[in-house]
Amino acid sequence: MEKNVIVIGLIALIIGAGGGYALGMSKAPQPVATTGGHTMPDGTMMGGSMNSGMQGQMDSMMQSLNGKTGDAFDQAFLTEMIMHHQGAVMMAEAALQNAKHQEIKDLAKNIISAQNTEIKQMQDWKAAWYGQ
Repeated sequence: MEKNVIVIGLIALIIGAGGGYALGMSKAPQPVATTGGHTMPDGTMMGGSMNSGMQGQMDSMMQSLNGKTGDAFDQAFLTEMIMHHQGAVMMAEAALQNAKHQEIKDLAKNIISAQNTEIKQMQDWKAAWYGQ
């Protein structure tokens, strides 16, 4: 069961916050599962159910962008996407250690590489544009 959650989580992370929002997620954040999950870099819990942890996390990310434009949007977007990508790296690292199928492990390696490259790029932009 836990491995299924990891695979589902990896797929959801690849789709991204925008894709989930575009598919019509609810406006009210859902409660986050507190059992069988893991802690995201921002301290929130993800786990158990796509309808609780993942959707609530995505809703929260999208809400932090609402009403922002220009530099305020860009800075919030970078902050949220860095955390989002760090979560994908954490999940992929768990898949490397726990997955049964080599295909999952290969996917996890690719995710770690791609997400770390994008994290570095976004951190560099934040530093250049906002001094962070």
